[in-house]
Amino acid sequence: MQLQFDSSGSAEGFAISLQTLAARVDVAAILVLACDENGWQPEDVDPLLTTSEVPVFGGIFPQIAYQGGNHVKGTLLVGLASAPETGVIEGLSDADAEYEQALLPLAERWSETCGGQTYLVIVDGLASRISALIESLFYTFGLEHNFIGGGAGSLSFEKRPCVITPQGLKKDAALVALLPVPSSIGVTHGWEPVSEAFTVTSSERNVVKSIDWEPAAAFYTRMIHAHSGQDLSIDDFFSVAKSYPLGISRLGAEMVVRDPLMMNEKGELTCVGEVPEGCMVRLLNGNPDTLIAAATHAREQALAAYQGTTLASTDWLLIDCISRVLYLGDDMTKELQAVAQGEAVFGAFTLGEIANSGNDYLDFYNKTIVVGLLG
Repeated sequence: MQLQFDSSGSAEGFAISLQTLAARVDVAAILVLACDENGWQPEDVDPLLTTSEVPVFGGIFPQIAYQGGNHVKGTLLVGLASAPETGVIEGLSDADAEYEQALLPLAERWSETCGGQTYLVIVDGLASRISALIESLFYTFGLEHNFIGGGAGSLSFEKRPCVITPQGLKKDAALVALLPVPSSIGVTHGWEPVSEAFTVTSSERNVVKSIDWEPAAAFYTRMIHAHSGQDLSIDDFFSVAKSYPLGISRLGAEMVVRDPLMMNEKGELTCVGEVPEGCMVRLLNGNPDTLIAAATHAREQALAAYQGTTLASTDWLLIDCISRVLYLGDDMTKELQAVAQGEAVFGAFTLGEIANSGNDYLDFYNKTIVVGLLG
């Protein structure tokens, strides 16, 4: 893979880097990881995407990872030696959308693809039916190949075009790319339960309305105060909530984390990703040591899956939750070092993470670190 970083973050800088990388004979497609602070507008970027000599795809994220640091501005272009198959799924908040029907043409078109493959999935992280798409991906493609990806978007929580496709920037959409490379995946989070389990008694997709029949926001506020003495309000919600995600219990596996983004006057919690009605949740908390240890563990998981495999070269792709950056602050460099351990790592800090660990559980995660070792 050929990496090129434009620190300016401008559309003009992107155009120059895109032209330079696309001209290389060893580049057949380009993955783009861009920062939201670049301020890209569709009218400036779409002509570059639609007229590129090679396919261009990717996402606009709160931050990106490159050369041991987390960047709030800039654009990373990753040149791929082989062009992937790509597809775009729109209407990612549409209550009536049938994603399996939308994915079926892709599955039929890709059915003859063989060898080591990896599905890269980039979604609008503020869409309300991401989990429904993930479920449809599982039913359509199974787990024969690994999945890795995450949610694009802005920390302003304002929906805007953030998914980069060969047809231009899109919002409320998902990009699915079948990369012609083998991979192994590590998935961990490091958050620990600090409460007993409670029942989500009312929810609608990614909005939790009540927990144990109490308005969800009031319940959540009370639980945080009981653990830390901190008070929670609408105005300073995320500054406190970033330390207290919710964990959805799973049989025989690590909990799936859900990140509350905001609460409203109705007493509801809006999360990144769906929270099913009737599921059991627990309040979680962590500290820098447990999160950094989880990053080391994710790397070890990915390496263990590749034991005995001889590869000419490998690349480390990091998909890490932006709220881990906000929580760790200056300690974020330690998490990046725990993953890299002296090797080069690139990736994105996302609004939710997509992965399957081993041969099971394709899921949409929050506050989680996903490490992909790409062959």
